[in-house]
Order: sequence, then C-alpha cells, then structure tokens
Amino acid sequence: MPKNPKLSTRNAMAAAFSLAFAGLAATAVLSHPTMVSAAADPAPNTVAYYTDKVQPILKENCYRCHGGENHRGGLQIDTKAGLLKGGRDGAVLVPGSPEKSLLISLIRHEGPADDPMPMPPKGKLSDADIATVTAWVKAGAIMPE
Repeated sequence: MPKNPKLSTRNAMAAAFSLAFAGLAATAVLSHPTMVSAAADPAPNTVAYYTDKVQPILKENCYRCHGGENHRGGLQIDTKAGLLKGGRDGAVLVPGSPEKSLLISLIRHEGPADDPMPMPPKGKLSDADIATVTAWVKAGAIMPE
C-alpha cells in the first residue's frame, strides 16, 4: 500500500519543528541569566561575594555619605578598617552577627527607638539587597583589606 505523500510531509515537518523547538528551549534555559549565574554565584563568606554583591549595594546607597572623603556620623564604610571601627555611635558591624550589627538594623529601617536613623534616609533598600548584606554579615563580613 503506497504512503500518503501529504501525510509524510506533515510528519516530517512536525518532527523537524519539534526538534527545532526543543533546541531553542534548551538554549533559552542555558542562556537565562539566573540559570547560569546561580551556579557561579560566590559564597557569602568570600571576598568575591563582597565585591560582586555587597559593595555595589553600598556604593549605590551609602558611599555618598559614608565613603571616600565623606564620613557623616564619623562612619566610613568603603574600607574594612572604617567599617569595623564604626562611627560616633560606635560599632555598626559585628561580623557573624547580623542581629547585633547596627548596620543591618538601620538598612531594615528598624534602628533604635530613641534614634532610629533609617538608612538610607531617602528610602529603604529592597528586600533582596537587605538579604544580600545580611548574608554577608552572617558569613563573617569578609572583605578586602
């Protein structure tokens, strides 16, 4: 019995389409930024985590007042020594203890009742940024010297 040429052509086209679609889907998954970067993200207890994840948050939101030549409240956070020293209100960072770190309370806008000092003052950081900084502090606040 001879095969129907129209049916064979449709089957071949459907098979080709299926293969092409599968290839595109695989490429999309492999090239998606979150799929690729998830495996490459540095651990919170590394200098790379600080330089790749934490430092950009601090630069964007804090350095204007607490970096370079600016040390409002006596606080300089763009160096390890400055961050560990703290400001006029004392230490702001307790490596390994986000719950004891004033920095974390301030970026959560949960500062002390007598002087809450929400930071940054123009608006709260995103929950993702707060989680990133908190994970870094919890992991020991590792940063370059």
